[in-house]
Amino acid sequence: MPTRLLIIGGVAGGATAAARARRIDEHAEIILFERGEYISFANCGLPYYIGEVIKERDELLLTTPRDFKDLYNIDVRVQSEVVAIDRQNQILRVKDIRNGNICTEVYDKLILSPGAEPFIPPVEGIGSERFFYLRNVPDSDRIKSYVDTHKPNAAVIVGGGFIGLEMAENLVERGVKTTVIEMLDQVMPPLDYEMAAIIHTHLEGKGVICDLGNKVQSFSRQDGRITVVTSKGNTIPCDMVIISAGIRPESKLAKDAGLAIGDRGGIRVDATMRTDDPHIYAVGDAAEVRDFVTGLPTMTPLAGPANKQGRIAADNALGRKSVFRGTLGT
Repeated sequence: MPTRLLIIGGVAGGATAAARARRIDEHAEIILFERGEYISFANCGLPYYIGEVIKERDELLLTTPRDFKDLYNIDVRVQSEVVAIDRQNQILRVKDIRNGNICTEVYDKLILSPGAEPFIPPVEGIGSERFFYLRNVPDSDRIKSYVDTHKPNAAVIVGGGFIGLEMAENLVERGVKTTVIEMLDQVMPPLDYEMAAIIHTHLEGKGVICDLGNKVQSFSRQDGRITVVTSKGNTIPCDMVIISAGIRPESKLAKDAGLAIGDRGGIRVDATMRTDDPHIYAVGDAAEVRDFVTGLPTMTPLAGPANKQGRIAADNALGRKSVFRGTLGT
């Protein structure tokens, strides 16, 4: 009997796993479930679509469900959320988001690629149509629509990591005065300070205000604008806020199924990307893997490692030995 491989989640990890699985087993039955509308998109390009460096929205969309069917004979089901994993009987419960119907699917092997969700800091006043997060295509649609329609004068970005700095770059290109608030004394925490200092100089040369070693205390509305109050006591008026204060792995489904969860909240896997269930693998932003330098568990929410992990998980799920040697996060 052909192996029945089910994959939860698309984009870098899940979509790559599906394509790799088909390449090494032309007989396997492969079904991929994706909660959102889009199975594979250029997540690194989202800020540049907002900044109009990428002109056409369609350039963000890499592969459609029809493409997967025609090219790989893979059954892709979008707007389908897996709500429960019955490990004993190897059954998934799947909810069709469009109508609420529930169906069940049996698996021989299962690959989890649930991704991560934005961390929402517990700050007074968060929440309105002018607060934005950037994780997927609909998020980029909302931000771009707001900038196009309302022509904001000023924006505050909370967090100076990858997404925060890319959004700062593109908002400035759109003519929006932009302030980045970062609680550390540097942007890009993975870098040494000497390297980050070069970025500080570059950002300031482009007109970005870097408010370092500071935190947001509260948000309030005054005269139709948002007022940001910081821990240093200063206030910053703006028209929109981008929250890029980190992410949290979406590991609830795995936890509810009784899979081992690490101290950082990610799904524990071994070097083959296998969980503590011999039939289940996990990849991408939600998987807790080995830091190549320290040897300690870590999570690296980047597309490159997720792609590699997806290929390795597919190999092992279909009987081909493959090992993930760790991540540097570069």
